[in-house]
Amino acid sequence: MIEAQKKLVEKGIHLSQQRIAIMDYLLKHKTHPTAEDIYRDLSPSMPSLSRTTVYNTLKLFSDHEAVLVLNIDDRNARFDGYTHHHAHFMCSNCEQLYDVPIPDHQVAIARANPGLDGFRVRSVQIDYHGLCPRCCAEEVTLK
Repeated sequence: MIEAQKKLVEKGIHLSQQRIAIMDYLLKHKTHPTAEDIYRDLSPSMPSLSRTTVYNTLKLFSDHEAVLVLNIDDRNARFDGYTHHHAHFMCSNCEQLYDVPIPDHQVAIARANPGLDGFRVRSVQIDYHGLCPRCCAEEVTLK
C-alpha cells in the first residue's frame, strides 16, 4: 500500500481508501486488468466500492498519467500501473497480455516522427499481436 500511496502523491492525486486500493491492485497485479476485473476483485473486501467509482478513479489516474490505458484489446480497455516505456504483446489465442521491454531510443524515435511536426506527443504505445510461447507450443503439439 505504501508504494501505491507514494505514486498517488507523486502524481498529485488526493488520497482516499478506494484510490489507494485500486492503485495498489494495479501495482500488484501485472495482468493488465479491465475496470470490471478490478471491481470484481476488490468489491468483496470493499462493500462501498461501486463500478462508477472504479471507472471514475481509473479516469482520474489516466488524466494524471498514473496509469496507462491500453486499447490493445478490441473489447475492453485494460489498465497498467507500470507507466515506464514499454510495449505490449497480446496473444490472439489465450488473450494473455505481456509487457515487452523497448529501448528508450525507440520511444524517442517515435516521438520525433517528422510527420508530427507541431504536435506535442505525450505518450507512445507499441502493441504486438500474435501467439505467445505457450500457445505456439500447444499449436505444435496439436499438429
